[in-house]
Amino acid sequence: MTTPRRALIVIDVQNEYVSGDLPIEYPEVQSSLANIGRAMDAARATGVPVVVVQNFAPAGSPLFARGSAGAELHPVVSSRAHDHYVEKSLPSAFTDTDLADWLAARQIDTLTVTGYMTHNCDASTINHAVHSGLTVEFLHDAAGSVPYENSAGFASAEDIHRVFSVVLQSRFAAVASTDAWLAAVASGTPLERGNIYASNQKARAARAAA
Repeated sequence: MTTPRRALIVIDVQNEYVSGDLPIEYPEVQSSLANIGRAMDAARATGVPVVVVQNFAPAGSPLFARGSAGAELHPVVSSRAHDHYVEKSLPSAFTDTDLADWLAARQIDTLTVTGYMTHNCDASTINHAVHSGLTVEFLHDAAGSVPYENSAGFASAEDIHRVFSVVLQSRFAAVASTDAWLAAVASGTPLERGNIYASNQKARAARAAA
Protein backbone atom coordinates (compact mmCIF):
# COMPACT_ATOMS: atom_id res chain seq x y z
CA MET A 1 0.00 0.00 0.00
CA THR A 2 1.50 3.31 -1.12
CA THR A 3 1.37 6.22 1.31
CA PRO A 4 -0.65 9.05 -0.26
CA ARG A 5 1.16 12.29 -1.04
CA ARG A 6 -1.62 14.56 0.12
CA ALA A 7 -2.42 18.24 -0.16
CA LEU A 8 -5.35 19.81 1.67
CA ILE A 9 -7.35 22.32 -0.35
CA VAL A 10 -9.60 24.77 1.50
CA ILE A 11 -12.10 26.16 -0.99
CA ASP A 12 -13.85 29.53 -0.64
CA VAL A 13 -14.22 29.66 3.14
CA GLN A 14 -15.38 33.25 2.91
CA ASN A 15 -17.65 35.44 4.99
CA GLU A 16 -20.37 35.30 2.32
CA TYR A 17 -21.14 31.76 3.48
CA VAL A 18 -21.23 32.60 7.18
CA SER A 19 -22.41 36.16 7.78
CA GLY A 20 -23.20 37.18 4.19
CA ASP A 21 -26.07 36.59 1.79
CA LEU A 22 -25.35 32.93 0.95
CA PRO A 23 -25.34 31.21 4.36
CA ILE A 24 -24.42 27.54 4.49
CA GLU A 25 -27.33 25.61 5.99
CA TYR A 26 -26.17 21.98 6.04
CA PRO A 27 -24.13 20.77 7.78
CA GLU A 28 -24.40 23.56 10.36
CA VAL A 29 -21.81 26.11 9.36
CA GLN A 30 -20.09 26.50 12.72
CA SER A 31 -19.56 22.73 12.82
CA SER A 32 -18.05 22.64 9.34
CA LEU A 33 -15.87 25.66 10.12
CA ALA A 34 -14.53 23.90 13.21
CA ASN A 35 -13.68 20.82 11.16
CA ILE A 36 -11.95 22.92 8.51
CA GLY A 37 -9.81 24.41 11.24
CA ARG A 38 -9.02 20.96 12.63
CA ALA A 39 -8.02 19.70 9.19
CA MET A 40 -5.76 22.70 8.59
CA ASP A 41 -4.10 22.28 11.99
CA ALA A 42 -3.52 18.56 11.42
CA ALA A 43 -2.12 19.21 7.96
CA ARG A 44 0.33 21.74 9.37
CA ALA A 45 1.38 19.33 12.12
CA THR A 46 1.97 16.42 9.74
CA GLY A 47 3.59 18.24 6.83
CA VAL A 48 0.60 18.08 4.48
CA PRO A 49 0.68 21.24 2.33
CA VAL A 50 -2.36 23.49 2.55
CA VAL A 51 -3.84 25.36 -0.42
CA VAL A 52 -6.28 28.19 0.30
CA VAL A 53 -8.69 29.21 -2.46
CA GLN A 54 -10.63 32.47 -2.63
CA ASN A 55 -13.38 33.31 -5.11
CA PHE A 56 -13.99 36.80 -6.43
CA ALA A 57 -16.69 38.38 -8.57
CA PRO A 58 -16.50 41.87 -10.08
CA ALA A 59 -17.16 44.85 -7.84
CA GLY A 60 -20.89 45.45 -7.59
CA SER A 61 -21.83 41.77 -7.86
CA PRO A 62 -24.41 40.57 -5.32
CA LEU A 63 -22.04 37.85 -4.04
CA PHE A 64 -18.26 37.74 -3.55
CA ALA A 65 -17.73 41.24 -4.93
CA ARG A 66 -14.07 42.15 -4.90
CA GLY A 67 -13.44 44.53 -2.02
CA SER A 68 -16.53 43.52 -0.07
CA ALA A 69 -16.60 42.09 3.45
CA GLY A 70 -18.42 39.03 2.13
CA ALA A 71 -15.55 38.14 -0.18
CA GLU A 72 -12.96 38.16 2.61
CA LEU A 73 -11.65 34.87 3.94
CA HIS A 74 -13.30 33.77 7.17
CA PRO A 75 -11.05 34.09 10.23
CA VAL A 76 -10.94 30.30 10.65
CA VAL A 77 -8.85 30.27 7.47
CA SER A 78 -7.24 33.71 7.42
CA SER A 79 -5.81 33.18 10.92
CA ARG A 80 -4.02 29.98 9.87
CA ALA A 81 -0.93 29.50 7.75
CA HIS A 82 -1.08 28.07 4.23
CA ASP A 83 1.46 26.94 1.66
CA HIS A 84 -0.20 28.21 -1.50
CA TYR A 85 -2.96 30.67 -2.40
CA VAL A 86 -5.26 30.43 -5.40
CA GLU A 87 -7.58 33.17 -6.60
CA LYS A 88 -10.40 32.09 -8.88
CA SER A 89 -13.58 33.32 -10.53
CA LEU A 90 -15.03 30.02 -11.80
CA PRO A 91 -16.18 26.97 -9.83
CA SER A 92 -13.14 24.72 -10.34
CA ALA A 93 -10.01 25.76 -8.48
CA PHE A 94 -8.03 24.43 -11.46
CA THR A 95 -9.52 26.63 -14.17
CA ASP A 96 -7.26 29.54 -15.14
CA THR A 97 -5.06 29.04 -12.06
CA ASP A 98 -1.64 27.54 -11.33
CA LEU A 99 -3.03 24.83 -9.04
CA ALA A 100 -2.28 21.86 -11.31
CA ASP A 101 1.32 22.96 -11.86
CA TRP A 102 1.85 23.63 -8.16
CA LEU A 103 0.59 20.18 -7.19
CA ALA A 104 2.61 18.46 -9.92
CA ALA A 105 5.80 20.23 -8.88
CA ARG A 106 5.39 18.73 -5.40
CA GLN A 107 4.40 15.29 -6.70
CA ILE A 108 1.04 15.46 -4.96
CA ASP A 109 -1.13 12.50 -5.92
CA THR A 110 -4.04 12.93 -3.48
CA LEU A 111 -6.12 16.08 -3.04
CA THR A 112 -8.23 16.43 0.11
CA VAL A 113 -11.12 18.81 -0.49
CA THR A 114 -12.82 20.96 2.14
CA GLY A 115 -14.79 24.19 2.02
CA TYR A 116 -17.81 25.51 0.16
CA MET A 117 -20.03 24.69 -1.54
CA THR A 118 -20.31 20.90 -1.72
CA HIS A 119 -22.35 20.92 -4.91
CA ASN A 120 -20.65 23.78 -6.73
CA CYS A 121 -16.97 24.62 -6.30
CA ASP A 122 -16.14 21.47 -4.33
CA ALA A 123 -17.73 19.12 -6.85
CA SER A 124 -16.28 21.04 -9.81
CA THR A 125 -12.79 20.92 -8.32
CA ILE A 126 -13.15 17.23 -7.47
CA ASN A 127 -14.26 16.32 -10.98
CA HIS A 128 -11.46 18.37 -12.51
CA ALA A 129 -8.91 16.69 -10.23
CA VAL A 130 -10.11 13.19 -11.10
CA HIS A 131 -9.98 13.95 -14.81
CA SER A 132 -6.42 15.17 -14.26
CA GLY A 133 -5.38 11.85 -12.74
CA LEU A 134 -5.43 12.77 -9.05
CA THR A 135 -6.92 10.71 -6.26
CA VAL A 136 -9.43 12.80 -4.30
CA GLU A 137 -10.77 12.82 -0.77
CA PHE A 138 -13.78 14.88 0.35
CA LEU A 139 -14.43 15.71 3.99
CA HIS A 140 -18.22 15.81 4.13
CA ASP A 141 -18.37 17.44 7.57
CA ALA A 142 -15.89 20.15 6.57
CA ALA A 143 -18.07 21.36 3.70
CA GLY A 144 -21.67 22.40 3.18
CA SER A 145 -24.55 23.38 0.95
CA VAL A 146 -27.40 25.90 0.62
CA PRO A 147 -31.00 25.26 -0.51
CA TYR A 148 -32.14 26.02 -4.04
CA GLU A 149 -35.46 26.64 -5.72
CA ASN A 150 -35.81 27.37 -9.41
CA SER A 151 -37.73 26.24 -12.50
CA ALA A 152 -36.48 22.68 -11.98
CA GLY A 153 -37.89 22.44 -8.46
CA PHE A 154 -36.78 22.69 -4.83
CA ALA A 155 -33.96 20.95 -2.95
CA SER A 156 -32.99 21.52 0.65
CA ALA A 157 -29.39 22.07 1.68
CA GLU A 158 -29.42 18.68 3.40
CA ASP A 159 -30.74 16.93 0.28
CA ILE A 160 -28.15 18.59 -1.95
CA HIS A 161 -25.23 17.85 0.37
CA ARG A 162 -26.31 14.26 0.96
CA VAL A 163 -26.93 13.41 -2.70
CA PHE A 164 -23.69 14.98 -3.88
CA SER A 165 -21.77 13.13 -1.16
CA VAL A 166 -23.28 9.80 -2.22
CA VAL A 167 -22.55 10.46 -5.90
CA LEU A 168 -18.99 11.59 -5.20
CA GLN A 169 -18.31 8.43 -3.15
CA SER A 170 -19.59 6.28 -6.01
CA ARG A 171 -16.87 7.36 -8.42
CA PHE A 172 -15.05 10.61 -7.82
CA ALA A 173 -13.80 10.86 -4.24
CA ALA A 174 -13.34 8.98 -1.00
CA VAL A 175 -15.98 10.71 1.13
CA ALA A 176 -15.16 10.66 4.83
CA SER A 177 -15.49 12.52 8.10
CA THR A 178 -12.75 14.76 9.36
CA ASP A 179 -12.07 12.25 12.16
CA ALA A 180 -11.59 9.44 9.64
CA TRP A 181 -9.26 11.61 7.58
CA LEU A 182 -7.19 12.56 10.63
CA ALA A 183 -6.74 8.86 11.38
CA ALA A 184 -5.77 8.12 7.77
CA VAL A 185 -3.22 10.94 7.77
CA ALA A 186 -1.76 9.71 11.05
CA SER A 187 -1.42 6.16 9.70
CA GLY A 188 -0.32 7.19 6.20
CA THR A 189 -3.11 5.19 4.58
CA PRO A 190 -5.58 6.04 1.81
CA LEU A 191 -9.31 6.38 2.33
CA GLU A 192 -11.61 3.99 0.52
CA ARG A 193 -13.56 5.19 -2.51
CA GLY A 194 -16.60 3.29 -3.80
CA ASN A 195 -17.62 2.57 -7.36
CA ILE A 196 -20.72 2.92 -9.45
CA TYR A 197 -21.46 -0.81 -9.73
CA ALA A 198 -21.17 -1.58 -6.01
CA SER A 199 -23.12 1.53 -5.07
CA ASN A 200 -25.95 0.62 -7.41
CA GLN A 201 -26.00 -3.04 -6.38
CA LYS A 202 -26.21 -2.12 -2.71
CA ALA A 203 -29.11 0.26 -3.36
CA ARG A 204 -30.98 -2.32 -5.42
CA ALA A 205 -30.45 -5.01 -2.78
CA ALA A 206 -31.70 -2.73 -0.03
CA ARG A 207 -34.79 -1.87 -2.07
CA ALA A 208 -35.50 -5.52 -2.82
CA ALA A 209 -35.21 -6.42 0.85
CA ALA A 210 -37.58 -3.67 1.97
